[in-house]
Amino acid sequence: MTPVQAVIAKELRGYFVSPIVYVVGAVFLLIFGFLSYIYVVFAGTQAIQLMQIQGMAQINLNDLVFRNLFYSMRFVLLIVLPILTMRLFAEERKLRTFEFLLTSPIGIHEIVAGKFVSALLIYLGLLSLTGLVPAVLMLFSDFDWNPVLTGYLGMVLLGALFLAVGLFASALTENQIVAAFIGFGTLLTFWLISGLGALLGDTPVGRVVSYLSFMEHYDRLVRGLIDTADLIYFASGLGLMLFLTYRVVESARWK
Repeated sequence: MTPVQAVIAKELRGYFVSPIVYVVGAVFLLIFGFLSYIYVVFAGTQAIQLMQIQGMAQINLNDLVFRNLFYSMRFVLLIVLPILTMRLFAEERKLRTFEFLLTSPIGIHEIVAGKFVSALLIYLGLLSLTGLVPAVLMLFSDFDWNPVLTGYLGMVLLGALFLAVGLFASALTENQIVAAFIGFGTLLTFWLISGLGALLGDTPVGRVVSYLSFMEHYDRLVRGLIDTADLIYFASGLGLMLFLTYRVVESARWK
């Protein structure tokens, strides 16, 4: 077993012996299911109204259900994922095992990678369970799978970025609640930046500000568009947050 695999195994055991993963998972799946139900009912209502007016109903589930669902899940991830990552380093500091971790033969980059991957695996597991929604809808209606798949790709990339931000926040403090609020506040700031970019309009500064926010990049994936610039944004943002986490953890070694 490699050092990274050892860290992943340790963190996964820590997740499943604590109530965090069960509470977060239940909330995430319940909200996803509830939103799916609301948008499906809305699509059904639209179909009934079209039948009454035109005598026929042809609705687009991609626009009425999946696009609205993926848009709504942005805010859910903004709240849920910092809670999922808040314990990763903060708990080590609180239990006074952080120093032991730093003096172990495992490299800091392996520690950071292992903790990040463990949280990502939990998130991907939860996300895979939501695949039941399009699988069930496929039995009753036709829709285009491409925007659905790119929407899920957007949720994977957005979730990975949020987890990296949450991991960085957890490395800053020994208080898990504080770590969750730091992660949430950081993500909310980048969300609000998109509004500032809209106010600045199509100017050089406005385009730069809009690019810094994850909203624009995620929205294009939800609409079924895969742009290299969006993939570079998520990859660079993920790499930056993991690097900052590495630097924070490394700085603690010299204190």
